[in-house]
Amino acid sequence: MQIQHPRSQLNRFDLVITPRHDFYPLSPQGQERVPQFLHRWITPREPPDRHVIGLFSTFYIRYSLWALHQIDSATLRSTAAVWHDEFAPLPKPLLVVNIGWPTSHCRYGADLAKQLTAYLLSILSSCGTVRISFSSRTPEKVSKVIVKELADNPKVYIWDGQEPNPHMGHLAWADAFVVTADSVSLISEACSTGKPVYVLGSERCKWKLSDFHKSLRERGVVRPFTGSEYIAESWSYPPLNDTAEAASQVHEALAERGWRVRP
Repeated sequence: MQIQHPRSQLNRFDLVITPRHDFYPLSPQGQERVPQFLHRWITPREPPDRHVIGLFSTFYIRYSLWALHQIDSATLRSTAAVWHDEFAPLPKPLLVVNIGWPTSHCRYGADLAKQLTAYLLSILSSCGTVRISFSSRTPEKVSKVIVKELADNPKVYIWDGQEPNPHMGHLAWADAFVVTADSVSLISEACSTGKPVYVLGSERCKWKLSDFHKSLRERGVVRPFTGSEYIAESWSYPPLNDTAEAASQVHEALAERGWRVRP
C-alpha cells in the first residue's frame, strides 16, 4: 500500500491512496497547461491495465481531497485537555496564524509578509489574542517583517520555535485560523476542526495548488483573508476527515483478501 502517488510504476502496489491534486496533470485544466509534446512524460500517469494490479484491482486508486493527517475530534478533545492551562485563560476570540514557506507553485517573499501584517493590524480590534507560528522553513525575510511589526503588540504572541510545539494546542483551542496558501498540510489540518479558516495568498498559487484552493472555496471550507474580517463572527462547515475515509478503504481492501485488522 502506498500513501500519496509514488510517481512511477503504480503496478508495484495493491492500493494507492493519493490526494486528488496529485492527478491534476491528467485533468482537462492540467492538460491545457502542458504542451502537447510533454504529455507522455508528465507524471503521474494513468493507472495501468487491471490485469497487472492483482487482488485489489477494484480498490486500486483512492482519492483524498486534502492531505492525510492525524487530526480528528477525539484528538482535538484530548489535546485541549493537555493544553488547557496555557490556552484557557487567553482572551477570546483566539486567532491562530500559521505561516509556511514559498514553493515553486506558490511564490512570495517579504511582500506577502507586509500584506499579512497590515491585514492583522486591521482586524486586531476584533481579536482577544493572536498567536503566530512559523514553519521551520519560513524564510527569515518573511519572519523578520512580521516580528518587527507585531512582536511588541500586547495581543500578539509569536512562537519562538522552542519546544514544546504549540501546534496541536492551537488546533484544539483556536476560534479561527489564518494560513498562508503554500501549505496543503497546514490548511488541511485547520479545516479538520470545522472552524473558520482564512487563506492568504491563494491568488499567487498555480498549477495543482491553484486547483486545490479552488476546490476548498467551492465547498465553502475556506475564505480569503482580506483584512476586513470580524474574527468574533463565527462560521462553520463539516470538518474534513479524509484520513478516516482512507482507513476505511484500507479495511475494505484487506477484507477482500480475507484479512482483518485487530482493533
